[in-house]
Amino acid sequence: MDKWIELVKAKMSELKITQEILAERLGMSQGGIGHWLNKRREPGIEDMNRVLQALGLEFLEVALVIREPQASAEDEIPLAHKYNPYFRYPISDWHEPAEVRDGEVPVYGKARYELSDYHARGPAFWLRVAGDAMTAPNGISIPEGMLILVDPAMEAVPGKLVIAQWPDSAEATFRKLIEEGGQRYLVPLNPTYPKTLYADECRIIGVVVQATARF
Repeated sequence: MDKWIELVKAKMSELKITQEILAERLGMSQGGIGHWLNKRREPGIEDMNRVLQALGLEFLEVALVIREPQASAEDEIPLAHKYNPYFRYPISDWHEPAEVRDGEVPVYGKARYELSDYHARGPAFWLRVAGDAMTAPNGISIPEGMLILVDPAMEAVPGKLVIAQWPDSAEATFRKLIEEGGQRYLVPLNPTYPKTLYADECRIIGVVVQATARF
């Protein structure tokens, strides 16, 4: 709940939208919005998503994750203590990211989703790592099969892990962006693979902000 409130307040401030304006967009009273943002009342998942859409955050969708706390049967536990809101992002593939354009929300067919507590700045999506180019012998290592969350709105600065695509390639590629001697390179974490000189024609699709694996 706190993450949702933080995101909504930040977006309202960015857009200079007051509670009155937001309430008008939603067809409800300002007091109702105030109760939600001050945690006096809890909105349902449907209402939480309506607020995100009213703020132009259609690419985010709140999902409900239930966690049963350790407590005795006699304890009365508020619902707010039993669940955490997470965001759902679609799982893409290495061809689909190339279709994401600046400012656009990608359209997926029969989309599959995974949850994350990361609230994206742009239309984020998951990719499943293929190959061992980002498997390192030590330090940060992202092996094949791991899911990575990509945020297209994050700034790609040296040191970030990025998804990039060359104009003559049908697929995107996963590399670390570094800078040496004033020149930028796309570098694999696996030292057996060569690094590539970064050029302006190479398009950065997004920055990897999270990695996770299922066991």
